[in-house]
Amino acid sequence: MPSIGSLVRRPEVGSLIGMIVVLVFFSIFGGANFMSAGGAASWLNVASELGIIALPIGLLMIAGHLDLSVGSMVPASSMTIAILSGHYGLPIIVGILAALGLGLGVGFINGVLVIRTKVPSFVVTLATLFALAGLTLGLSVILSGSTSVALKSGPTAKLLFGDYLGGKFEVTLFWWIAAILIVGFILNFSRFGNWILAMGGDAVSARNAGIPTDRVTIALFMSSGLCASFVGMSQAILYNSAQVAAGQSFIFNSIIAVVIGGVLLTGGYGSVVGIVLGTLTFAIVNQGIFYTGFDANWASLIIGVLLLAAVLMNNTFRTVALTYAPRAKPRAR
Repeated sequence: MPSIGSLVRRPEVGSLIGMIVVLVFFSIFGGANFMSAGGAASWLNVASELGIIALPIGLLMIAGHLDLSVGSMVPASSMTIAILSGHYGLPIIVGILAALGLGLGVGFINGVLVIRTKVPSFVVTLATLFALAGLTLGLSVILSGSTSVALKSGPTAKLLFGDYLGGKFEVTLFWWIAAILIVGFILNFSRFGNWILAMGGDAVSARNAGIPTDRVTIALFMSSGLCASFVGMSQAILYNSAQVAAGQSFIFNSIIAVVIGGVLLTGGYGSVVGIVLGTLTFAIVNQGIFYTGFDANWASLIIGVLLLAAVLMNNTFRTVALTYAPRAKPRAR
């Protein structure tokens, strides 16, 4: 049975406490509707889309990198499938493969640029963010003549990527659960996961120890681009349309969720369970405010204060856990 000392060292313990605090808060002030099936669906749907992007972003941050380009990757993939399968009428599978391929390609470019130029990933992906946004806007107007394109997908694509279960829960919830299991296995039970943690702790030492840091970095950026394009593609199928301006909120929301989940911005520390809890915490705060009787004009202030409190508590808890050391028992003479 694990001791209290070993439990408090877990990176997700502070995230769990934070999620419980906000859940109890909104359960009290949000009324019965907040915990009803419809209320739970409102924040679980937000959590599922955000969580699919936050998982690879969390791995990147554990490895010591950031990816801001996901904010443009979501609308770019949405417009790709909408233009190909909606405007030009190509089979939906072509649009899906093109959208996912675009995510892999942009992720590959990000990874190569970070490795070759030695420029911090924050700057590289910030440049990619604006470049991709400009390309999406310009090409959309040239190819379709509009910044919003309708998409009519078939029943199979609708069922797999853009439908509601019971009229409330998005199917992306199942994709999020699958992503959690896959990423959890990679980080906790595979050699690749050890490489990610080692890179975040000390990239130079990891490279000297024989870890293929360049390949790992490129793979992580490609997974980030793939997941962001998946969310964009599923949104286009769900809403039967795509817009150039959609998806920008994922840039900082995904980073906030990961940080609430206990992942250090400096890398080398974090867990998949913590990222999931951080995502749920953000989604609960983001949606729970609308179930309270508070003035909606104060919603952003309340969300900001609660999120800051959750992060501060998480950081304090982690600091205490990392400095905790049981005293050695005196030797018997």
